[in-house]
Amino acid sequence: MKACVQPNGDPLRRRFRVLTRRCCVTPAFRPIPVALLSGDLLTDKIAIVTGAGRGIGEGIARKLSEEGATVVCADVNEADAGNVASSLAHGAIGARLDVSNSGACDALVNDVQARFNRLDVLVNNAGINRDAMLHKMTDEQWQQVIAVDLSGVFYMTRAASRIMRAAGRGRIVNISSASWMGNIGQANYAAAKAGVVGLSRTAAKELARSQVTVNAICPGFIDTQMTRGIPDTIREQQVAKIPLGRMGQPADVAAVVAFLASDEAGYVTGEVI
Repeated sequence: MKACVQPNGDPLRRRFRVLTRRCCVTPAFRPIPVALLSGDLLTDKIAIVTGAGRGIGEGIARKLSEEGATVVCADVNEADAGNVASSLAHGAIGARLDVSNSGACDALVNDVQARFNRLDVLVNNAGINRDAMLHKMTDEQWQQVIAVDLSGVFYMTRAASRIMRAAGRGRIVNISSASWMGNIGQANYAAAKAGVVGLSRTAAKELARSQVTVNAICPGFIDTQMTRGIPDTIREQQVAKIPLGRMGQPADVAAVVAFLASDEAGYVTGEVI
């Protein structure tokens, strides 16, 4: 079989090789920012992390501190918040906070603004669960979870947005859950976490003009004090469903939070990860 030839005599396959080489001259990706490699993503930033006394919140607080932020570790358990803060650098402080109390949320945010004259990052992580089948769930179980897991996110986001809008900058990261799509025995928790997704996307649209980004993270099965109380058989069943074959660690979530809280994520908003 004769080779196909262009009018100028070049075989098509030779022409294709030339074009391919030309297309590959310019790299397709920009260099990785130095900050992503050096551990100083959040130098001089002021951050509030709710539910920072243990679990995912503690992991987030530690990661933000490692990246250079001054972290306000807020938790309903003041002792836990203080213990975490005392182990961090950059002048971290602990504070007692019941996020279901709107006045307390306003007071904490205002105190941080008065002390540091800025608030760069808010991570809404505080949450509880009160699991029960729908037909057995009490009003109290429903209301407790909604008050902390959804209303608490709203109260803190509202308070922080006032400061961030005035400053023309800010990062808000809300911790939702993979359960937002529905989970047996968690009607209250799933409803609250779905609400966090809707709240995050709405806030992202409202605050974008002020250069304030809002994103949500939906962790799956994470190894925390809460999940360690689950019977081994159920834990094994859950892990078997995970493609990576292991439970997530608080550090896995914290790494994503640190990026979304940084200047490098300035064009990421309204996303659910």
